[in-house]
Order: sequence, then structure tokens, then C-alpha cells
Amino acid sequence: MRLETIAASVMACVVLSGCAGEAPRADAPEGQAPATPSIASADPGVAVAVGGGEYRKILVPELQAMLASKDFPLINVHVPFAGDVPQTDASIRYDEIQSHLDQLPADKDARIVLYCRSGPMSDQAAETLVGLGYTDVYSLVGGFNAWVEAGLPLATP
Repeated sequence: MRLETIAASVMACVVLSGCAGEAPRADAPEGQAPATPSIASADPGVAVAVGGGEYRKILVPELQAMLASKDFPLINVHVPFAGDVPQTDASIRYDEIQSHLDQLPADKDARIVLYCRSGPMSDQAAETLVGLGYTDVYSLVGGFNAWVEAGLPLATP
């Protein structure tokens, strides 16, 4: 076996072993993997601290469970528009959400769920809302790409 082949094999093993698990969170007990969000939890999602507040990241199964007894606005913040998750209430550009608060609940403690195509735009919109004092904001991890990858329908224009 050539030296380059052996080196490549060793490097591949190192890379793959590094990707095998999650890094433990600071709040996870030593030697224990962090808890994975579960739809069975009363407060789904992983909290992301932003300024003086936080928003929660949720996975597709969590959003599905929430939609079963929907009592919140579901907002598509993706630009350009490329389709909606069913039961979407409005499309508001992620970078203009502050200018469209009239389309959101006046009660800043009301739940709001955001999504985009893959996640970053909804995270940015969530950060904006938290900065404005909203306290119950959620962002869909992977956006509507994750929704479609889960085999769920996407409403298109």
C-alpha cells in the first residue's frame, strides 16, 4: 500500500470519527450527550439566547405536533417566495419583519413560529423579534427544505 493511500485512510477515519457524535453542551452532564428535542416535551425545541431573551429552534416533527392544535401564527420569512408549509398565515420578508408587526400578535408573549427555506433567514427574523420583546418565538431547523425532505407537502403558488 502506498504511503499516500495510508495517510488518506487515516485522515478519513479521523474526520468520520469526529462527525460521529454531537459535542456536549455546557449544560449537559459530563460524559453525557445533550438531550435531543422531542415532540413529547412540554416545551419543544432548543433555546438560543439572543440579547436579553431567547427563541427556540424546533424540528419538523415538533412543528407537525404544534400544527395539530395550531394556536399561533406560522410565518414564512423566506425571500424570494418559493412555497409555503401548509397552514402558513403570512409571508413576511425576514429583513422586513420589524416593519410588519401589524401582521403579528400584539401580545408579545404570544407564540410565533417562523420558517424560511433552510433556516438562517428565520433565525435572523427570530432574533429581531426577540430584540423587540417577543418572548415565545420559534424557528424551524432546516426550514421548508427539511419539511419536504421529511416527505411532507409544500404548497406552491
